[in-house]
Amino acid sequence: MLETGVRVLRLLAAAVTGKPPSPLPVHEQLATAWRVPAGRAPLLRAALVLSADHEFNASAFAARVVASTGANLYGAVMAGLAALNGPRHGGLTRRVASLFDDLRKARDLDAELVQRVRDRIYIPGFGHQLYPDGDVRAATLFALLRESVPNSPELAFAERLAAAGERLIDRKPNVDFTTVVVERVLGLPKDSALALFLLGRTVGWIAHALEQSAHAALIRPRARYTGPRPGGVA
Repeated sequence: MLETGVRVLRLLAAAVTGKPPSPLPVHEQLATAWRVPAGRAPLLRAALVLSADHEFNASAFAARVVASTGANLYGAVMAGLAALNGPRHGGLTRRVASLFDDLRKARDLDAELVQRVRDRIYIPGFGHQLYPDGDVRAATLFALLRESVPNSPELAFAERLAAAGERLIDRKPNVDFTTVVVERVLGLPKDSALALFLLGRTVGWIAHALEQSAHAALIRPRARYTGPRPGGVA
């Protein structure tokens, strides 16, 4: 099954890059396809590693459920991909990218964010229920970006936006935010942040599926009805 897992990852990397499957490490494949200088390729690797696993998130759980049925790794990864497609999961990077585009030329970031809060418009890329003190994955990527490309205008804008968001909505940027920063700082193709998240998380799905398969037990949660009793008095 390990060979199948490697094959799945290679095929997805090929789909992302538009190149034939390659034995090279995934971050090197991406760096070559996206024309990222060798000195900055470690940023891609970091984004992949930090996206790889995050306990029972929606896509990992979906992959485990399918693996528990005895389905092969192709089926388990397809389940993960389907879950990742949702706007509250993998689709968050696209929403963050749209936020960057909308606010890139704003004269007053604070005023723009305040107006969004007043209009009850969701501000993506900030906060995470598992990290009340800040997403450690985002902090790590920010630190690596500052070290690698300290003079990047895109990084400077992202840090201004991150500071404004923390100041006004009391939430720090999360990994979706900083993965988009990697995309913008390195000048990657549109939706590369999603591709990085997808490929990194694929490794996690494969690991979850292999572990679940070893248990040889079907995941079967129970549901309990809590509505009005049939035939009850209104």
